[in-house]
Amino acid sequence: MSGRLAIGVGCRRGVPAEAIIRLVSAATAGLASAIGLFTIEDKRGEAGLREAAESLALPLVFLSHDALAAMADRIATPSSAALARFGTPSVAEAAALAAFAGHARLIGPRRAEEGVTVAVAEEIVE
Repeated sequence: MSGRLAIGVGCRRGVPAEAIIRLVSAATAGLASAIGLFTIEDKRGEAGLREAAESLALPLVFLSHDALAAMADRIATPSSAALARFGTPSVAEAAALAAFAGHARLIGPRRAEEGVTVAVAEEIVE
């Protein structure tokens, strides 16, 4: 294990930063620090994501549809809504895995509440 973690985040439009921060904090409690928050490029305009990243002192990284779609076969909890809207069966899980170009494993199940979904992936170093 490398100890390097990536946090994938999906959210509904207009979700407040506080909801994102709560779920990220719950999902990463007791874990090593993360290298950043990762999400799909469509979320660039989400103020809640930007504010959450600033509050958590983490970079916010936007990934392409192709990068997330490349993780499709590794998704533990597929979403038909994400597939229909973004062309990938997941935003949070796929973004966490794509942060390390697929050289990662999901840590536990994704968490979802208050319009936010969070998944954590750990880098695999061979």
